[in-house]
Amino acid sequence: MNVDLNDADLALIVACAVMALALIRLSLAASRADPSAPDRLVAELRLAQFAALVLVLTAGVYVGFALAHGTSPGSGIDVALAVGFLVLASVAVTQEPGDALTVLALAFAAHAVVDLLHGAGTLPSDALPAWYSTACAIYDVGVAGVCYLPIVRRP
Repeated sequence: MNVDLNDADLALIVACAVMALALIRLSLAASRADPSAPDRLVAELRLAQFAALVLVLTAGVYVGFALAHGTSPGSGIDVALAVGFLVLASVAVTQEPGDALTVLALAFAAHAVVDLLHGAGTLPSDALPAWYSTACAIYDVGVAGVCYLPIVRRP
């Protein structure tokens, strides 16, 4: 399969890689912190806050595709889904860090399902590059795991 990537595609891939590295660093810091120390709570909170921002940005990419291809049927669904993920991210950051990370891990898993539904053509996919849905689903599952890692590593 020949994948033709333009400058915007490459920039998106690099940005996602940088965000993933930042999330991994924050997750490892939270996982390694002493569970009884306040530093652990602060590290989990930082991870949850950054992950919530990444969730909103990840979901917002579909809004960008919808706006760029406004004549694509069903693009309003993508806008509505992005708003739903914004609400999830907003709720998550108001919770205790452990609960927030659990909500965010589930939200990223749900976003992976949305990606796969786009790839299958169940949700609008006319505006998406052929590679995007699968790549984003893999990314989302990885980020969900990174968000949940500190929860699994709790005593």
